[in-house]
Amino acid sequence: MHDTEECESWKFLDDYRNKMFTGRWPAIDRLFRITVQRYPDRPCFVSFDPDYLSLNYREALEKVEKVSAYLTGNGIAVGDRVALTGKNSPEWAVSYLAVLSAGGIVVPIDYQLEPEKIVHLMDFAGVKGLIADEEKYDRLKDKSREQKLLAVLSLSGSKPGYVFDITAEAKDTAAVSGEDDIAAILFTSGTTGNEKGVVLTHKNIVSDVFLSQTLLHVLKTDVFYALLPLHHSYSMNAVFLQAVSTGAAVVFAKRLAVKQILADLKKGKVTMFLGIPLLFNKLLKAILKGIKAKGIVIYGVVRFLMGISGLIKKAAGINPGKKLFHSILSKASLDTIRICISGGGPLAPSTFRMYNQLGIDFVQGYGLTETSPIAALNPVEKYKETSVGKIIPQVDVKIADKDENGIGEILIKGSIVTGGYYRNEKDTKEAFTADGYFKTGDLGYLDSDNYLYLAGRKKSMIVTEGGKNVYPEELEDHFQLFEEIEQVAVRGYVRDKDMKIEGIEALVYPSADYFKEHGDVDIQGRIGTIISQVNKELLPYQRIDKFEILDEPMEMTTTKKIKRFKLKGSKERE
Repeated sequence: MHDTEECESWKFLDDYRNKMFTGRWPAIDRLFRITVQRYPDRPCFVSFDPDYLSLNYREALEKVEKVSAYLTGNGIAVGDRVALTGKNSPEWAVSYLAVLSAGGIVVPIDYQLEPEKIVHLMDFAGVKGLIADEEKYDRLKDKSREQKLLAVLSLSGSKPGYVFDITAEAKDTAAVSGEDDIAAILFTSGTTGNEKGVVLTHKNIVSDVFLSQTLLHVLKTDVFYALLPLHHSYSMNAVFLQAVSTGAAVVFAKRLAVKQILADLKKGKVTMFLGIPLLFNKLLKAILKGIKAKGIVIYGVVRFLMGISGLIKKAAGINPGKKLFHSILSKASLDTIRICISGGGPLAPSTFRMYNQLGIDFVQGYGLTETSPIAALNPVEKYKETSVGKIIPQVDVKIADKDENGIGEILIKGSIVTGGYYRNEKDTKEAFTADGYFKTGDLGYLDSDNYLYLAGRKKSMIVTEGGKNVYPEELEDHFQLFEEIEQVAVRGYVRDKDMKIEGIEALVYPSADYFKEHGDVDIQGRIGTIISQVNKELLPYQRIDKFEILDEPMEMTTTKKIKRFKLKGSKERE
């Protein structure tokens, strides 16, 4: 049973059920074809870099069908796996849909990995085909010859087999994939170094797309910005497939350069901007710095008006900031933005609050690759700044082994949850409870309204001398808006080996740009002052008792989370 409001986002599927698909949810390629029938002339995929390219839905389908026909014509059969690796582009999106249209399983791989690692993952997944960008095309093709691939295509016109040059006769393939068939195998980058192949069905992904839309109203007129790598489940679902399901457009970013991002936002008239905390913090710092440059009086007035704007929005649901701060938002290329969504890591509540005060509907969500990935999302109309969101409908979340504060491990069950890891029975078995809940490894709690709050990762938790649990991620949040700090990682260290007492230390990589701009500043002293300032905001047992300034940045995942297993002296708990 589902109420009318919940069903509204996918009600249109009833008109196509038993015609274009059977079961409750269409396969991803069928969903794309349904959208083409609904909005054939709406903009679909757009790119400005290096040249302008725009495809409407009908044109995109024509290219999908040609690539799909090429794959099947070269022996790619139903259930065969095809690797896809490259920067975000219309070619990437078309290739993804084409593999699924051929009845295949897409294996998106991080293009930033070394060719040897990509080949290893291809070999592990047993792929029969490869679609790669120009930077790694030659090396991957050479290294993968022994895998006897049936089809090798390129995402770039400078290499043979360019996907947009395919001339194979396009055919509308039968609905070969059902909702329970595997759609994708996604390799998690993770912060612990244990990469696993997460198996996701069409039902996992498509149900997540629509269930999350009950809390996030996507319009056919929206323009999404594909900034984060599409091989990552967050961007794949929350940008690419959200757009494809509703007839919205996707503008593709090929580079993570701030100047390029701002130009794309302006040119593309982007309305849906999804990013990670690091990016939103940098943009906010730049906005506040620009206001400060106008003088302390103007800065004080603007901050006062921001506070008033936020109170009005909270109390009355009216968003005055959009008009009040239009010139500030326009200068930051954010004036066309309807909604910003932060994911991929915890966001400081102060950042969340200030974007909303400036007039942008800013929310955050939570999920993992194993949950397709969205499990919780803040509704724009009823957001909670300290929460990562309300649990989406038809998903069951419970908290296991709660401590005295109600914090425990987050367990999830529902149609969005993976069935397990590819060729890995051991980890699959360990990932689920006896009654079928997925063990996230994240710690948190739920409030009475079913909003989720994160505390940190189970494996990185620090236990103090007094037996108190300290979560590094909670402490790291307090550093997000300090311009002096580029990276910070909090961890436990052995303060007393015999007594097995853990202390708390911070590893800090200073911002080279900040200290270069401010000249002769005592870095050690300044960071020490910041640590002291943060400690005043913490409970006594949470306070950092030592810190180390690093000469080199810490290694990060694609979504800019520090790889904790790479931290000097770190050791994963058993």
